Amino acid sequence: MVLKGISGSPGIVIGEAFVLEKQEYCIYRHTISPDKVRKEISRFRDAISKVKEEIVEARSRLISRIGKSHAQLFDAYLLILEDKAIRTETENRIIKERVNAEFALQETIERILKTFSLLKDEYLKERARDIQDIGHKILNYLLGRPPFSFEEMKEGVIVVAHNITPADTPYLKAKKVKGFATDVGGPTSHTAIVARSLEIPAVVGLKEASRLIKTGDTLILDGDQGVVIVDPDEVTLENYKRQQRIKIQEMERLESLKDLPAVTIDGREIELAANIEVPEEVPSALAHGAQGIGLFRTEYIFMNREELPSEEEQFEVYKSVAEKVMPYSVIIRTLDLGADKIGVDLGIERERNPIMGLRAIRLCLKFRHIFKTQLRAILRASVYGNIKIMYPLISGVGELDLANSVLEEVKQELRIKGIPFNEKIEVGAMIEVPSAALTSDLIAKKVDFISIGTNDLIQYTLAVDRVNENVIHLYEPLHISILRLLHQIVVNAHKEGKWVGMCGEMAGDPAFTKILIGLGLEELSMSAISIPKVKQIIRSSSYKECKELVEDILGAESRSELLKIIKRKEREY
Repeated sequence: MVLKGISGSPGIVIGEAFVLEKQEYCIYRHTISPDKVRKEISRFRDAISKVKEEIVEARSRLISRIGKSHAQLFDAYLLILEDKAIRTETENRIIKERVNAEFALQETIERILKTFSLLKDEYLKERARDIQDIGHKILNYLLGRPPFSFEEMKEGVIVVAHNITPADTPYLKAKKVKGFATDVGGPTSHTAIVARSLEIPAVVGLKEASRLIKTGDTLILDGDQGVVIVDPDEVTLENYKRQQRIKIQEMERLESLKDLPAVTIDGREIELAANIEVPEEVPSALAHGAQGIGLFRTEYIFMNREELPSEEEQFEVYKSVAEKVMPYSVIIRTLDLGADKIGVDLGIERERNPIMGLRAIRLCLKFRHIFKTQLRAILRASVYGNIKIMYPLISGVGELDLANSVLEEVKQELRIKGIPFNEKIEVGAMIEVPSAALTSDLIAKKVDFISIGTNDLIQYTLAVDRVNENVIHLYEPLHISILRLLHQIVVNAHKEGKWVGMCGEMAGDPAFTKILIGLGLEELSMSAISIPKVKQIIRSSSYKECKELVEDILGAESRSELLKIIKRKEREY
């Protein structure tokens, strides 16, 4: 049986399944007498307190293993427990309808989930699952069900569950779990985020895995392809074991390249950096041979909370990353979120198309207090390492000028207060929309470097929603229009004497490495695990031949012709 899901965290593992049974709830409505109302509310509040204790303990366990940044996942749970809407609505139901706490809570949660189900935003759907998880935890205490004990779970199993919450992850790490598979979840789910940080292979969004798989079944979990194979036949098992051995041997071979430069056989050196989301990913990045951080996504500092992060909190995060990567640099991308994904109410009505709405630099320029606080924290941290600033979603020189004027205001404020910062801090722009690509000659005059964000650039240029399965086949990094845009961006930047990097998924895909070399990029930033393979390709390639390849494919008139040229060049080389 082959189950197809979504890749949550890469890697292939083979092992025995351990199924966390999905808890079913059959809650009946009981009418209570007026004199029992206070007692029922007390039961409800006690259950919330016990869940809070459970989460605080799990939070402490996770911090001791992978650091403070992922504590925000637990903070989100604690905020849900403090949510007045849930508490007040449930208690009002108990009082007005004189019903048992279990029924009142279930009615409240179902109403909230129904509201969330009408939303299309995947991130908000994931947050709805968090609310459901918390609701189930409270129900367990109200029903007298003890929390699941991971003590009965054997070490080295593949965990299968309807969902795995952040509170579960410390136990998974302690039990040396090989991998996990869940019915629900996507790439932005807490399960996937923590799996990648712990480097545990995971497949999410399997829909019915917890029902179809039984504890003890032999599983192949392919986190690269997002597939789980249940009780595989001998041929399939041997094929995957061979793939495992090949991957292990390849990683051991690539490990020998860790401290060697990424330089072509004819002397062209390319800087390989890592994309990270939290400071705890820095050791893994350096261990895989990263020459710094080419993209530090700062979004997780702002998500899953009711108030904006303070300047001091941000300063400590940026400072810690800068110190950890010394003597290498870290490029900090300023906030790249829409108003819908910030927990604080900014008074913005829900947008019909957030991906083209008020997000990233647009949001920062509208809410300058958010932008200035982040810039102050970055500038203050710049004296502790080699920090660079990068603006996301720049669409033209107008936005760039506005962003730089705000940066200059913040610099002047720090100068007046005598607060030190790096006066020569480098500032760059992400090119990820066609308008920026087409005016990259103008943008290059006003920045110190350019970084190409191919994920959005491809999406916007081809008008393809990259998470829409109906059109995903049209998302093509080797589309002639994309190659021409990339070439134009690099040429325009080099005319102004500025270096060009790339931090989209294309940068870490070995299939595109020779083309990116030939285009003339000086830096590629990717997930840490991709660095060794890309470095191997660079070290075995000729810059001269890569340039010839690019010259030929830029003249192609169709995708089929382009692919023929690539195959022909591969045979020649």
